[in-house]
Amino acid sequence: MEERLRFFARLLDGEAMTDVCREFGVSRKTGYKICDRYQEHGLAALSDRSRRPVRYANQLPQQIESLIVRLKAETPLPASNKIAQKALAILGIGSVTVHVILGRSAQGFCPARPLASAGLRWWGCLMPCN
Repeated sequence: MEERLRFFARLLDGEAMTDVCREFGVSRKTGYKICDRYQEHGLAALSDRSRRPVRYANQLPQQIESLIVRLKAETPLPASNKIAQKALAILGIGSVTVHVILGRSAQGFCPARPLASAGLRWWGCLMPCN
């Protein structure tokens, strides 16, 4: 943060963006980005920002995952294929996605047959069956 503050202070002193960027070892595009952030958000914009993505491209919303886990809780025995059929009918979600969600949850699963559509010979039990 100190380095960005010195960067912006030199710009305020009237030095050219090209010269300041060259001395700090950043591109002009990055220099203008730092400058724009400071003008929009003030001093807080110069602090380090998280690089974590806001959302993950292939992750389902928490409400849908909890619906699938709730369907599992309502279905007797290890019937993940039935849950996958319901999820496909209701939400358009594939069976492999349902198996992955149930595998991540505390519910666990045992598929009744191999998942040939996913190119897998046998998943086996990832967690104890309920």
